[in-house]
Amino acid sequence: MTATFADFSASFPIPSARLEGFIASNRFDRPTLVIEIDRVETQYRALAEGLGAADIHYAVKANPAPEIIERLVALGSKFDAASRGEIELCLSKGAQPDTISYGNTIKRAADIAFAHRAGITLFAADAAEEIAKIAAHAPGASVYIRLLVEASGADWPLTRKFGTTRDTALKLMAQARGLGLRPAGVSFHVGSQTRDPAMWSDTLDQVAAVWDAATDAGFDLDVLNIGGGFPAFYGDAIPHPTAYAAAVMAQVNARFPAGIRIMAEPGRGMVAEAGMIAAEVLLVAKKSEDDLHRWVYLDIGKFSGLAETMDEAIRYQFITPHDGEATGPCILAGPSCDSADVLYEKRPVSLPLALRAGDKVIIRNCGAYTSSYASVGFNGFPPLDVMVI
Repeated sequence: MTATFADFSASFPIPSARLEGFIASNRFDRPTLVIEIDRVETQYRALAEGLGAADIHYAVKANPAPEIIERLVALGSKFDAASRGEIELCLSKGAQPDTISYGNTIKRAADIAFAHRAGITLFAADAAEEIAKIAAHAPGASVYIRLLVEASGADWPLTRKFGTTRDTALKLMAQARGLGLRPAGVSFHVGSQTRDPAMWSDTLDQVAAVWDAATDAGFDLDVLNIGGGFPAFYGDAIPHPTAYAAAVMAQVNARFPAGIRIMAEPGRGMVAEAGMIAAEVLLVAKKSEDDLHRWVYLDIGKFSGLAETMDEAIRYQFITPHDGEATGPCILAGPSCDSADVLYEKRPVSLPLALRAGDKVIIRNCGAYTSSYASVGFNGFPPLDVMVI
C-alpha cells in the first residue's frame, strides 16, 4: 500500500533555538548565512533512513560550504557535482572519486577530461554532442541519460532546459554503446521543492516507460538516478524527511527491478533548514499617503543570496524584534538599484507595523541556494557571508 500525504504527522520542523540564539546574541555588519552543521547531519540521517538502500549523492550546488562537504564525507555520503570546481572541492575534503557523479549535462570538454583523470567514471548526458565529448575525453566511462519529464506540481519546476525524450534517449544509449561507453541508466528531476510525495507518481510512470523500452531494446540498465525534489519547510506543511523519502522509495520499488543501483540527489532537503540569514531593515516607506502597502527594503536581495524569490516561488519566513505586535502587508525588496530586485510583491508579506530601519531580522531556512547564488559584489554590496557553527 502506498502512503499518502495525510499519513504523515511531522509537518512542521522544530525551529533551531541554537541558530536563533546565536544570531540574536551576535553582531553582523553585513548579511550573513549561519549554518548549524549538526542539523545537516540530522537531515542526512533522516533521509538516509527513508531512502534505505538508495545512495545519497548530495547536490553540492545547494550549499558548497567546505564544512558541509567534510561532514557528509565523514557520514558516508556520495556527491553530485555540477562542475570541475565542485569535484575539486569534494576531493579536497576526502571524497573518493567513485563516490562522485558528474551530473551536469552541459560540460566543457576539458572538464570532462579532468574528471576522467581524477577517477570519475559516471557522467550525465542528454544530447548526442555531449555523448561524443564524453567518449572522446572519458573513454570507457558510464553514462546515464537525463530524461525530460512533465511538470509534477513542484514549487520550482525544472523542465525544458534539461533532459530528452524517450526515443532520443534510446538513440543516445545506442550512440554511447557504439562509442565504447557504458549506457548505465537514466536520471530525471521531479522538480525542486516537491512538497507531496504523491506528486512523484506520474513522473515515475513516465520514467518507468522509458526504462522498460530501453531494456526491451537490449540495454542492460542498472542505474536509476531519481534526482532531488526533497522539500524543506518554508511555511507550507511537508512530511518528515524519513517518511517522505520512504514514500518516494515505495513508489520507485513498485516500478523498477530489484537490485538496481538507485541514486538520490537531495540538496535543498539536506541543508535548507540548517541555515538562517542575519539581515537588517534599511528602509520602510510608502509611495504615497494612501498606499495600501509599505515597502520594506532589506540589506539582502535577489542578487545577494535570495535569487529563489524569483517569481515568488520560494516563500521565506521572517523573525523580527516586533513579532507578536500588530502586522500589515508590505512589499519586500532588496537594496540594489536594479528594479528587478523585488522579493515579494504579488503576494505581499505580513510584517509588524513597528518595523523600522535598523531593525535586525532573521530569515529562516535559508541554508540552500543562497550563498551559492549570491553575486560577488553587484552594486558594490559584499557577497553573502557564511558562518558555520
